[in-house]
Parts: sequence; C-alpha cells; structure tokens
Amino acid sequence: TLEKNMQSALDEALDFCQASQIFWQKGELDNALEALDQAYSLILGINSNEPPEIIQQKEDLRFMISKRILEIHASRHIVVNGNHNAIPMLMNKHIQAELDRFTIGGEKKFFIESYRRSGRYREYIVNSLKEAGLPIELAWLPLIESGFKVNALSKARALGLWQFISSTGYKFGLKRDKYIDERLDPIKSTKAAIEYLKELHQIFGDWTTVLAAYNCGEGQVLRVIRSQNVNYLDNFWDLYERLPLETARYVPRFMATLHILKDPDAHGIVLPPVDEEIKKEEVTINKQVHLQ
Repeated sequence: TLEKNMQSALDEALDFCQASQIFWQKGELDNALEALDQAYSLILGINSNEPPEIIQQKEDLRFMISKRILEIHASRHIVVNGNHNAIPMLMNKHIQAELDRFTIGGEKKFFIESYRRSGRYREYIVNSLKEAGLPIELAWLPLIESGFKVNALSKARALGLWQFISSTGYKFGLKRDKYIDERLDPIKSTKAAIEYLKELHQIFGDWTTVLAAYNCGEGQVLRVIRSQNVNYLDNFWDLYERLPLETARYVPRFMATLHILKDPDAHGIVLPPVDEEIKKEEVTINKQVHLQ
C-alpha cells in the first residue's frame, strides 16, 4: 500500500504539471508556477529507498518540473509589443544580404527552382495553416528548408519537406521503421510541422523568434535568452547576433523570401509558372501489398 500511495502521489504530480501547461497557454504564469510548486512538493515526499521504478518516475518528473519553471521564467522576460500573430515584413542589412543571394547571387537558381516545385504541395499547406489559425506565409518555410523537395536530407540528418530531425519528428507523431519514414510524407510532415510551430508560438509569442527556434531548437533559443536576459521581442536582432550562424541566416532568408514573393518585379526576378499540385487518392487495402 505504501508503494500504491507513492504511485498516486506521482500521478497527482503529473496532473499538476498538465494543469500548469494549460495555465501557461492561457498566459496565467503565476497559476502555472503555483501548479508546478504543488507538483514538486508532492514528489519531495518520495525518499531514496523506494523501488527503482518509483525513483525513476520521480527523477523524470523532477527534471520536467525544473525545465518548465525555467521556461516560464524565460518567457516572462519577453516584452510582447504589437501584433505577434503577424509575421513582420522587416528590412535590415541581414535580410538584404540574403535577398541579394537569391536575386543576383549564387542562390538565384535554387530560389527559382524551389518556387517552381512549391506548386506541388503549397495549396495543401496553405489550407492546413488556415485551418490551424496560423499565418499562411509560413507555407513558404519549405522553400528555405528543403527547396520543396520531399526527400531532401541535410548534413544534420534532417529529412523531408519540413526538415525534421528524427527525435523531433517522433515527438510530433512521425513514425519510422525499416520500411517507412513518415518525415518523407508531405501530408503527415505538414501536420507535424504545424503542431511544432503552434507549440513554439506558445513558448515565444512572436513569429520571428519561433522561426529561429524551429531551426535550432527551442532549448538553444531559451538558453540564449536566459544567459543574456534580453527583452528580445522589442529587438529580435539582439538575440539574432548570439545564435548559431545557420540559424542566424535562417530568419533573414525567410524574410527575404517574403519580400521577393510580394513584389518579384521590384527585385528584378521573373518567377516561373509553378508545377501542378500532386494528385493523390486514398485506397484501403485488404491484403499485404508490396510497397513498390
């Protein structure tokens, strides 16, 4: 019965953690922290001579609670100004440099070919973003992620249209085994990307920072914020200067893409007609079928 009591204390602590998440998503930070305190006091009563599976659960919860507390404190440093549901159309030297690469530099061919391929999947992506209530400009993210290639593989082993690494893909429901890797599925990976973007927006509150976190992981962005204590929504570019180079280029590349697509003529670029959307149908099979 003692073990039963311990297990019910752990279950109750987990309920408090889930309640904290709900408070946090509503912006009720004090209630979110209070719920985590309750969870923590429940697991403190479990001592070190309990069965190993109880101790393991306690440690997992302890780690999760401390991580959440740090994230909530980090998100408190964010000074939200203006409409952070919109993707701001900024212009600065970082964005201009990427714009030049796409329009007069070595990446012009990549940009035009990626734009052409976008027709295969973009309508589905735009509709999915609308349904989720996210900005439809995010439908251009695969242009800089993968050039709209479903089988793109990066040197960091990120795969597919949305360039998921396997652990993040798995976290958002993309399965992989020796036969299939769902990161290659444009529909499933789009759903996963939307879930990930929604989660990041709940953490950071503005799209510019969300894009940086999508590229290098929320942990890295939170660490930079914690170490610098920057009120970074006033000036994302303070944070930008301290990010890894690839991520530092990622946000300006996306902004440059939006500028070009808004007014290709002004940037001296002629956009080709886009490829046709890939036609698909679902079939139910009643016996084993070879994948080929």
